[in-house]
Amino acid sequence: MSAATRPSRTAVLVFAKAPEPGQVKTRLVPALGEGPAAVLAARLARRTVAEVTRAGLASVTLCATPDTRHPFFELLQRHHGVALAKQGGGDLGARMHRALAVALCEHDAAILVGTDIPGLLAADLVRAAALLEDGADAVLGPAEDGGYWLIGLRRSDAFLFDDMSWGGAEVLAETRRRMDARSMRVACVAERWDVDRPDDLVRLAADATLATLLAGLRPVPAA
Repeated sequence: MSAATRPSRTAVLVFAKAPEPGQVKTRLVPALGEGPAAVLAARLARRTVAEVTRAGLASVTLCATPDTRHPFFELLQRHHGVALAKQGGGDLGARMHRALAVALCEHDAAILVGTDIPGLLAADLVRAAALLEDGADAVLGPAEDGGYWLIGLRRSDAFLFDDMSWGGAEVLAETRRRMDARSMRVACVAERWDVDRPDDLVRLAADATLATLLAGLRPVPAA
């Protein structure tokens, strides 16, 4: 039975932050304002969860911060049937490693994504799961800024996440070096870009399929 037809044993984790004004997308606040930036963060999260659940993998868990009780997370749970879990403490690397390790206690593989990638597609998740289920130890989704937007593993290793300069341009390269040091078989899915800075809003507005994410928000400043 091929990976495309056999039941998936891959879990998906979506890391999301509660869309509170002034607490999310802070680098977009000068261009949008606190409220609209939070609205955009919520729309990106909803789009991500919709695409992830459309992939039809074994399970989807929304890993929330600061906790799971925010009405937005409860709304996503009701509409999409996702499980909710708290990210917990520690830096981003510690939280990612912990979430993946927990998921791998019950699944053969696990994939983790954030909510900042407007071009994420269900097909990306299906492809990543197939690569893992066909023998890759790890799958990475390269990001244009030098990081990665997706990581999939069949075993989680704290070495891949400890003392990483998250947000830096060398995250992907350093992760690949660490995976090579562990003799891991690594595969990649499509490169994507994230919405993080004012210039990204111009790019978002120029994409006919994604511009609706900005509907009703303050006009994007000229490039």
